[in-house]
Amino acid sequence: IAKYGMSLCVLGMAGELRRAGVAVNALWPRTAIATAAVGNLLGGETVLRACRTAEILADAAHMIFSKPSRDFTGQFLIDDTFLAANGVTDFARYRVDPDQPLVMDFFVPDDIEAPDTGETFLGAVGHGD
Repeated sequence: IAKYGMSLCVLGMAGELRRAGVAVNALWPRTAIATAAVGNLLGGETVLRACRTAEILADAAHMIFSKPSRDFTGQFLIDDTFLAANGVTDFARYRVDPDQPLVMDFFVPDDIEAPDTGETFLGAVGHGD
């Protein structure tokens, strides 16, 4: 499902399921995540070294699931912004290679401000800027 479609689903289902105590939220990565698809399709080892690990999404998802479902629903969240707002300060542990600048996710707009983690970001792969 595309991100726009996901957004519509989140809004609709969050409203519909809130009374039943079921939360529906969207979680997106700010940076590219080191997956086989990224390695195979977007630039191999060079791009993988400029990614974060999937652990950042796992930690954010765990934190989301820990929130009260009737109150925390219908949210659109960026992984690092959400984690930083909830007290996480060490983002270096999520990096594949701490010496490489991070590649931005193609679908996260540049105007969504990143938390102050001291990290360097590159534009998205294939963004066409």
